[in-house]
Amino acid sequence: MDIKRVKSELIKQKKSGFKGNIYHFSQVNFAYNSNKIEGSILTEDQTEAIFDTSSLIPKNDQLIKLDDLIETKNHFRLFDYMLDTLEKPLSKDMIIEMNKILKRGTSDEDNPRYNIGGFKIVPNIIGLVEIVKTSNPQDVENDLNQLLKEYKKLDKITIEDIIHFHVLFERIHPFSDGNGRVGRMIMFRECLRNDIMPFIILDKNKDYYIKGLKEYDRDSKYLIDTCLYAQDIYESVSNQLLDFEIDE
Repeated sequence: MDIKRVKSELIKQKKSGFKGNIYHFSQVNFAYNSNKIEGSILTEDQTEAIFDTSSLIPKNDQLIKLDDLIETKNHFRLFDYMLDTLEKPLSKDMIIEMNKILKRGTSDEDNPRYNIGGFKIVPNIIGLVEIVKTSNPQDVENDLNQLLKEYKKLDKITIEDIIHFHVLFERIHPFSDGNGRVGRMIMFRECLRNDIMPFIILDKNKDYYIKGLKEYDRDSKYLIDTCLYAQDIYESVSNQLLDFEIDE
């Protein structure tokens, strides 16, 4: 599969508004799975309905948090922002904007402790069992600058480099919320930007993904294999859907 074709079709299909193609699949699949990993109760069908019609039919007596709805819509916008900025190198300001897009209009935006639009001001951790410590709030900007500096030194970026960046980004955990979703969007973006087949971590593989993050130093292959599996799935779907050509 020619990754440049995947990239060009995603951009072209975004403009066309046509459904049933790789852009439509990516938007729905990415928003559903990435939000589901973080606790959203929306189904894939409901996520698709929100993308297609900005509405949904809840299950009987189903209580849906407004933030789940807002963050689903925001994830669609985040994906578009990612496509719109592909020609620009990854930067601190871009990462901050990504988080701001994801969290805009949520209840967290009304809470000063979350500092939406900026870095965390309250310490956070990853997980409740086998806790992973993250950067202290006062160290976040310096740690993120250093991570980006080292990343930009790489001559030819590989998928392993992108996964390694993701691990270090998650260990910084620069925001009060949305780190995982922004981090996974960065991986997708950097794959496209470096002519690597992108991938979407599926919620059904959440346990493997989380374990891979936690055990990365001991065995990096665990997370890498999880990402490569997701990459195979996305490539298979791309092979099926890229037969649909959309004229501009």
